[in-house]
Amino acid sequence: FKKRKLSEITAKDVIDWQNEIRTLTDSKGKPYSTTYLKTVHNQLSAIFNHAIRYYGLQVNPAQRAGNMGSEERREMLFWTKEEYLKFADAMMDKPLSYYAFEMLYWCGIREGELLALTPSDFDFAAGTVRINKSYQRLKGQDVITTPKTPKSNRVIKMPQFLCEEMQDYLKQLYGPEPDSRIFPITKHYLKREMERGCKETGVKKIRIHDLRHSAISLLIDMGFSALAIADRVGHESIDITYRYA
Repeated sequence: FKKRKLSEITAKDVIDWQNEIRTLTDSKGKPYSTTYLKTVHNQLSAIFNHAIRYYGLQVNPAQRAGNMGSEERREMLFWTKEEYLKFADAMMDKPLSYYAFEMLYWCGIREGELLALTPSDFDFAAGTVRINKSYQRLKGQDVITTPKTPKSNRVIKMPQFLCEEMQDYLKQLYGPEPDSRIFPITKHYLKREMERGCKETGVKKIRIHDLRHSAISLLIDMGFSALAIADRVGHESIDITYRYA
């Protein structure tokens, strides 16, 4: 499509393109997943929709051709509160790991949001933590970016015990600057620590991101509304929260 005018592309062209994409394989020789095919088609359709909205294109040939692929609903794994507490107990020998997992579980924040936290993000008088950035490691460099979506910019109320724990943790750090990262670790480190904790306690293995699922399931269990949960965890739409439920 790269040299074609959008107005010249027909539904038949899109169907031919879909058939070609379906035959492609990844670097390991595997065909692309149905979720990936659906994502690629949605991107193409979005370009046509943009042209309809702003540039007078009459029809969306991708819509006429119909979607390809489908979204796989993977089972969401999570820990119960009892499982998390058992795991957290095993983390106490390494304060850095323990406090990192406490923030992930009780606040339901994303991994990148945790790793970008600085002392200035905490307001202990109000009992809150501000989420307004995310950490990534790109090409061997530490990169701080804006959060995943606009709704990800938020202020989260922390339980009293977590406020006390984080104050204790910050006191243990050697003269941290207000804007220095308080968890100067990588995602790989957290993954390794999680595996260690699961092995020591016999708690079922889940991914780091599943701690966010666990936090949301805890809030659902405690009776919070989908809207309140969506605001707390930074979901762009409450439909996402309902999917978790």
